Amino acid sequence: MNILLISPEFPDTFWSMKHALKFVGKRALLPPLGLLTVAAMLPPEWSIRLVDTNVRRLTKKDLAWADYAFIGAMIVQRESARKIIALCKESGLPVVAGGPLFTGDHEQFPAVDHFVLNEAELTLPVFLKDLAKGNAQRTYASGQFADLRQTPLPKWELLDIKRYSGMSVQFSRGCPFQCDFCNITALLGHKVRTKTSRQIITELDALYELGWRDEVFFVDDNFIGNKAFLKADLLPALIEWRRGKKGLLFYTEASINLADDKPLMGLMVEAGFNRVFVGIETPDEECLAECGKQQNRNRSLVEDVKCIQRMGLEVMAGFIVGFDHDRPTVFQRQMDFIQHSGIVTAMVGMLQAVPGTRLHERLTKEGRLHGGSSGNNVDGTTNIIPIMSLNALRDGYKKILQHIYAPEPFYQRVRTFLREYKPPQRRARFRFSHLLAFARSSFRFGIVSRSRVHYWKLLVWTQFKHPRLISEAISLAICGYHYRKICKQQVI
Repeated sequence: MNILLISPEFPDTFWSMKHALKFVGKRALLPPLGLLTVAAMLPPEWSIRLVDTNVRRLTKKDLAWADYAFIGAMIVQRESARKIIALCKESGLPVVAGGPLFTGDHEQFPAVDHFVLNEAELTLPVFLKDLAKGNAQRTYASGQFADLRQTPLPKWELLDIKRYSGMSVQFSRGCPFQCDFCNITALLGHKVRTKTSRQIITELDALYELGWRDEVFFVDDNFIGNKAFLKADLLPALIEWRRGKKGLLFYTEASINLADDKPLMGLMVEAGFNRVFVGIETPDEECLAECGKQQNRNRSLVEDVKCIQRMGLEVMAGFIVGFDHDRPTVFQRQMDFIQHSGIVTAMVGMLQAVPGTRLHERLTKEGRLHGGSSGNNVDGTTNIIPIMSLNALRDGYKKILQHIYAPEPFYQRVRTFLREYKPPQRRARFRFSHLLAFARSSFRFGIVSRSRVHYWKLLVWTQFKHPRLISEAISLAICGYHYRKICKQQVI
């Protein structure tokens, strides 16, 4: 059996980093971890190929070779997934589909032959067993949650790893919190399930043996969902594993209560973590109560951010406007918060209601939904009818993006961050991509750009005040270029 694994293309979004990747000669930010894991669950005698359309085209030869196409996708990949499904059907190729896009909305894809939904560790073996008997059903789903200790090592060897700027591993699934707009708990539950430390070390060993020395993203829903296990097991294992090795820094996602635990942050930094994405959403207490974001309430969020930064972790963060309790002042409050906190990478989106969430259920009952969620965090769309007028919401949203990614406030925010950031002394590993990034950014921002004065002021200031952070300054300047492009294309 010849199996073609296909990852649809991501559109040009906030997290695609397409404009930034050009500076380091890469095609995509991360590989399709889900499909690589599915590949490891297929019968060993089958022939498997991967086509990630983010790094290369899907060809007629690919389709002609295959007996089945397996497509895995997120919501934001919807349009590309539709096109790929159509190409497969034109070629007479049966399609098997799974992932968040299809788990939440599979009835919208009538051309798909088989849906393998929820967690593949549970549903894929049943499908494969039926397929072998010749009586495969159309839909496989499960209300149970998988034991990640049974999850196999992803088939990294299917990748052309040089095309990616980062790799990804998954340690845990599930989140102990219950934010009403988030579908993580609907998909993966409240109980935090983990792999063993040995599994994670084996995955990192495999990447290291393939020559990978750059960043690795721990794609957990909330990395600190089980703090005790992290402190006693995984982080000490990572610290030991990294001894004597070159490169490999980690980043992940966590809740803001990370700031309450300095010993945990210290272990994370020692283990090689240097960035963390945090869902802040809003500085408004009423809105936090409205959306069930209890872990963010009754605390100084700006000080929490600065605490995490001082421990050596850059804070990337998500923000939302469009809550029922939002007032016209929320837009300025969001801008002020982002600037004062020094959060350089600030993803600001309009509230969207995703199927499977408590928000979606509530707004459906209230008759306040129109259309589906785009899955794109920064495209200036919403599928809810807000309490605030839609025009006021859109205008205020645009005002935020126009401000925070304009050159002057953006570069000011980089300096605010670098003043607080206290990473450990690590021996820098020179790579050609670093030189390429500096050369291209110096030309693009330092010569061609109208904001060249801000760029050179940042580099000169960093060189004098924080010389060992010069690479971070250049990297953030490149990221800012991508964010400005996205804001102009999508909403401004």
